[in-house]
Formats: sequence, structure tokens, C-alpha cells
Amino acid sequence: MSSSRRKPSADGNDTLLLVATLPVELQSALHRIPLDELLEVVMDLGRPAEARLAGRTVQLSDQPVNHEELAHVTALTGEFGDDNRAGIERTLHRISAIRNRKGQIVGLTLRVGRAVFGGIDLLRDLIEGGQSLLILGRPGVGKTTKLREMARVLADDFGKRVIVIDTSNEIAGDGDIPHPGIGSARRMQVPRVDRQHAVMIEAVENHMPEVIIVDEIGTEAEAAAARTIAERGVQLIGTAHGTTLENLIKNPTLADLVGGVQVVTLSDEEARRRRSTKTVSERRAPPTFDIVVEMVDRDELIVHSDTAAAVDAILRGYAPRGERREQGADGQVHVRDEEPAVVTTPPPSATELAERRGPARVYPYALSRDLLERVIRSLRLDARTVGGVEQADVIIALRSRADDLRLKRIMDTGGASLHFIKRNTANEMRRLLERIFHVMGGEEDDLLAAVVRETEEGIRSAMEEGVAVELAPQRPALRKMQHRLIAGHGLVAESEGREPERHLVIRPPEKE
Repeated sequence: MSSSRRKPSADGNDTLLLVATLPVELQSALHRIPLDELLEVVMDLGRPAEARLAGRTVQLSDQPVNHEELAHVTALTGEFGDDNRAGIERTLHRISAIRNRKGQIVGLTLRVGRAVFGGIDLLRDLIEGGQSLLILGRPGVGKTTKLREMARVLADDFGKRVIVIDTSNEIAGDGDIPHPGIGSARRMQVPRVDRQHAVMIEAVENHMPEVIIVDEIGTEAEAAAARTIAERGVQLIGTAHGTTLENLIKNPTLADLVGGVQVVTLSDEEARRRRSTKTVSERRAPPTFDIVVEMVDRDELIVHSDTAAAVDAILRGYAPRGERREQGADGQVHVRDEEPAVVTTPPPSATELAERRGPARVYPYALSRDLLERVIRSLRLDARTVGGVEQADVIIALRSRADDLRLKRIMDTGGASLHFIKRNTANEMRRLLERIFHVMGGEEDDLLAAVVRETEEGIRSAMEEGVAVELAPQRPALRKMQHRLIAGHGLVAESEGREPERHLVIRPPEKE
């Protein structure tokens, strides 16, 4: 992989707009340091003001900051919201306030915001396929900068309908007109921090986006809104609190973003096979986000291209095999991918799979694990997906990868039976699994028909009786189908509850 080096879109004049909000003495001090290296200015009551640059801090005055100087700055910036953040119109700068118990401002952090073009060279291939992507990383590592550039690239280069949910105006800047850093993407502002989840749903229901971009998913309501958006077929790109995927799994509020965790009791045989205790933690549902990216630094990240597989590995005590990507000073992107472990047992035949005790273990090689799990559940097979080839009885891959050297090395050691499909679609997977497991009958058609009948009856009740109607819990694929049916009648449905009891509630039409 190679690409051009990223370049800031704004010149020094943009930074001067932030400097101009400061008292004259501090402005003079700032002009003596390189403004292109400035990260933020810190003003705390009773202490000298400081300028923070990469790797160093410069004191701007010998005199402590007073109330008049703080008031001078706040008078030249936008209004502070519930999150104590303000901005400067049509810029990406952020001014954050610290207040005392009486609500008076006693400290300010003026952070320089810069739009960066070319800043997603490390991620560009991941967003092209339409999969949902979650970015993790410590504060200040550049997550919001990545979101801003992804919004521009998806809207301008790929021609998609993109809506940015801008809670603190960090992505698209302060004021009513969005910063050009997001290109032709549209921006929806959030009136209060606690309403971010509602604006996320509003964006889907009112504006027909193909992509929604949201910064700092941090509450259970926002996590539920994210799952609802993903179920409706919209590509979701966001950030969340946490530095690694393992941190996120341990966060009870946000774990649902990657499938959630539940405690299950294994049979004696399965516990022996896994070499584990009988009580273990397993993923509860398909992840909301297909891909998780851990940002180590602005130019280094770790990609988990199959969130489900990575979560399963962590819950079983293994380190997930992420792909490390780094961008050098010359703009070259370097990728390091660990080789998967292999096994040396003879591959089982289809007959052996049908006769063996316990569920068959299926590994999707460079395929959608989420999609494969849905097909397995729809066929009601005695099978489950696994996160590594070393655990697999069956490996499924695309026919176009028949000459893949890594795949050949895996099969040369004889770890599992290998089967090919033409395309990464549910129909292709279904036909293959029906052939492998000798599936007969139309139970899935009966289930689908029953779900459609229940949904249509709920729509009729909501419209005629004007009441909210709760539908029975269904798996994500069927809920997505229900969403389409309900939206086709001009109604709104919301997902409520946790897997496996997650279900839709049809809201009655609003009275005029």
C-alpha cells in the first residue's frame, strides 16, 4: 500500500483566528513560537498561561491569569453548550471551560483544530466496502480528525449521502455553516449532549443517509441507537471511549457495540474440548461494527477486520490477530499481518460432520462472519463459527482466493475441509451449507412468513388504534426486514431490550 503524505487544509491564518481571541500580551508571546506546532493554549485562573506544543510546554507570561482575561476570551468565542465547549465560527478550534461550583469560568483550554487532507490513507480501503467501522484511541490521538476526513472522502470521492452527527461542533466546526473539511457531507448539530442518540435516529428517519458519522459514542442509549442504525443497512462510522478492543468488551455500557458478553454453561464434553471451566463468557450477538480500529498514534493503528472473530478470541483468552498499519515520513503505508496458527489433524468429510457429536466449527476465511452466523441460525444447523483456523472443521473462502498462498499453507498442513463460494453473499453461503449438512425443508420460510404476518398486524394496530405495538424478539436480520416493512407504511420503529430479547416497538403516527 502507498499513498501521498497527509497535508493540513488550513493555512496559518486559521490558527491566527484562535490567537486573536487572546489578550494582546499573550498574542505577542505566541507570535514568538512556531504556530504550526501549536496544539493548545491553557489559561487557568491565578496561574500563568501556557502554550502546549508537541513534546514541550512554553509559558506565555510571568503574570497569572485573571478574571478579566478569561472574560475577554469568552466574549470573542461562541456560546458554551452543556458540555462546556464553544468554538469560533467556521473553524475547527475548540474552547473548553472549567467552572467553579457557582458556575463561573475559572479555566480555559483553547485547542487548535486543523482539517487534514490525506489523513485516512491508513483507513481508506476499509471504508470503501460499506462496512461499519469503530475507532478507539486515547484522547488527542486524532480520532476526530480521521472522522472529518472520512466524511469528506465518502461524500466527495465516493459520492455517498453522508450525515455527520456533530455533538460539540468538533467535526464540522462552530456556526451554522459546516467547515469545508467535511466536503459536501451534511451536518446535524446536537442541541444537548444527552440528545445525541435521538439525533442519530432522526438522521436515519428524516434524511435517508447512506453513511452516518458520529463522534464519542459513550452511553447505553447511543449504543442502542448505533445498533438500530446498523440494522437499517446504513454504514456507521464512529469513535468510542476506550483505547483497545479489550477495554471496550469490559465496558458494560458500550460492550453491545461489539456484540456484548453473556455467561454460558458448557456441557462436560465441550468444556473438556475447550480445556476450560464449564462457565465461560461468550459473545451475545453480532457486533454493531464490522471493523474495529485501535489508534496507537496518528500514523500507526491496529485493524481488527472481523470484529466478531476478534471478540471471540479475547473472550477465550487469546490475543486477537490484528493487522498493524504504519505510515512513514515518505507517505508509504506498511502493513504487518501475523500468520494464523494451523492444525495437523485430518480434514473431516461432510458425512463425518453430520455424525460427529457437538456443533461443527466453521471458519470464514476473509468472509463476513456476521453474515455466516445469520445463515447458520436461519438454517438451524448444529454448527457455529470460530475465530481461528486452528479450531475449525470447515473453512469457507471465496473462489477468487483459491491461489492465496496463506490459504494453501493452511490446507497443506491438513487442518480442515475447504469449500469455495463465488461471492460473499448469504445466498451463496446458504447453498453451500445446505449441501454440506444435507439441509432439507422450508422451516425458515415458515418463520419468515410468521414474522411478516405479525409485523403487518402490528402496523395495522398502530395505524388504526393509535397505540404503540411491541413485536416479538427476533434476530438482527429479521429486525432489519421488519424495519423496512414498517418504514414502507410511513411509521417509525425503535429497537428495545438486549439480545436475545431485543425487539421492535412500532410507534403510532403523530396526530396533526
